[in-house]
Amino acid sequence: MLRPESRVRARALQLLYAWDLQDRPPIREVADRLLGAHGARGPGWNEAETLAAAVAALAPELDAEIGAAVEGWRPERIGVVERNILRLGLHELEQETAPPRVVIDEALRLAHWFAGAKAPAFVNGVLDALARQRGRL
Repeated sequence: MLRPESRVRARALQLLYAWDLQDRPPIREVADRLLGAHGARGPGWNEAETLAAAVAALAPELDAEIGAAVEGWRPERIGVVERNILRLGLHELEQETAPPRVVIDEALRLAHWFAGAKAPAFVNGVLDALARQRGRL
């Protein structure tokens, strides 16, 4: 069974993915469109929307930090899914809402579920480096 926190992160990632592809409208609009397609709000939906909105509001700053951590890559060259997984993970590292290893493990889980075969190693390397820069690992 999926942990409630994992479900919230997965839903937040879905919201951020749609947000990025729709030229970044307010997260509330994205959530309303997704709800129209999927029905009523399920467990954790409000938390996911709050998390996605916080990440979206900080996207430029998060992208700058991610860009500095990945040598030879600009954030816009990183796939949309992977970029939003990194944004979520970095935001959680900065907020200290969970232990760093849990944040990285959850990001890897999202990468396994939603991204390509090479994504988990990439996400792990970037978040590990960012956590170490902050003295969290």
